[in-house]
Amino acid sequence: MDRYLKKLNFDFRINQKILNLIARIDSYKGKWNIIEARENNYLKELRRIATIESIGSSTRIEGGALTDQEIKELLNNIEITKLKTRDEQEVVGYYDTLELIYENYDKIPLSESYIKQLHQNLLKYSEKDSRHRGKYKSLSNKVVANYPGGVQKVIFNTTEVYLVESEMNHLIKWTNEQFEKGEIHPLIIIANFIYEFLSIHPFQDGNGRLSRLLTTLLLLKHNYLFVQYVSLENLIEKTKKEYYEALMDGQKNRNNENEEISKWVLYFLDKLSILTQRLEAKYDLFKSKGGYLNERQKELKNYLKKNQPLKISDFAKRFSDISINTLKKDLQYMKKEQIIRSIGKGKGTVYVINEEE
Repeated sequence: MDRYLKKLNFDFRINQKILNLIARIDSYKGKWNIIEARENNYLKELRRIATIESIGSSTRIEGGALTDQEIKELLNNIEITKLKTRDEQEVVGYYDTLELIYENYDKIPLSESYIKQLHQNLLKYSEKDSRHRGKYKSLSNKVVANYPGGVQKVIFNTTEVYLVESEMNHLIKWTNEQFEKGEIHPLIIIANFIYEFLSIHPFQDGNGRLSRLLTTLLLLKHNYLFVQYVSLENLIEKTKKEYYEALMDGQKNRNNENEEISKWVLYFLDKLSILTQRLEAKYDLFKSKGGYLNERQKELKNYLKKNQPLKISDFAKRFSDISINTLKKDLQYMKKEQIIRSIGKGKGTVYVINEEE
């Protein structure tokens, strides 16, 4: 049997858990992709918040110290800031690479050359990493967990240097073939790829951060668009002990007959399922607070909610300090964002709150 398939050969009970989790995730995926197609400004704000959380969590998992607020301030002043510390260099590298993936995921194939390019991009501001960025490791390394106070714990040993290229080549080829065949669910293939990537640990440094970026890339490539708007990295940071334990459970039997990765696959799918619940709650809360509306637009919305239906002339009487042109622009904007809708044409047009609100 194929060595990867052997690791994915789970018992009936585990398979049932996996099927249930996948069903939940895929159900939400379909629902979210309808929301995504509307392209409203709620999503821009949610993505901005999730991006900060993802950068902060992913760098802190590897020992970084910057808070989300410090990262937000750093990115807001990126043009005028000189990146003096390693933490700052890593944050901006992660930000650049995440944005690159968001904007180009459909054009980035899963290949060795692109993985190396993403690694180079991730570490491009890190002076300490200039010699090895974009290149496979030349020295043995270990997966190390970082804990408060600078304490480190070796989680597991990784693939030897001389085997890295052949193992990466085999992993990428197998993964692309499985995506093409469509016999295994893509979420299982992605979970296996990330486990194997971390087990190989192909680069001298940056493997953990890159694994999370590659997770986002592969999820987006398979239409799990919701991952842009809620942070998987943040959830991993909050369950770091469970994250490492799931990886170690497979690693304890690495390269022998008993190696299987059910604990890791269940961890991965469970966190994606929780992610969908988080996003649903965030999106609903965001909408209830008026989302991406300025104070003036929120006033118009609240007035309409209490007095609907209203004509433009009704708004003009109530908000006499706002010009008619501004009122029209605000109403058009809220229509575009599907916060309100119009009924009728011309002077007889009335506005009501969208039923989804």
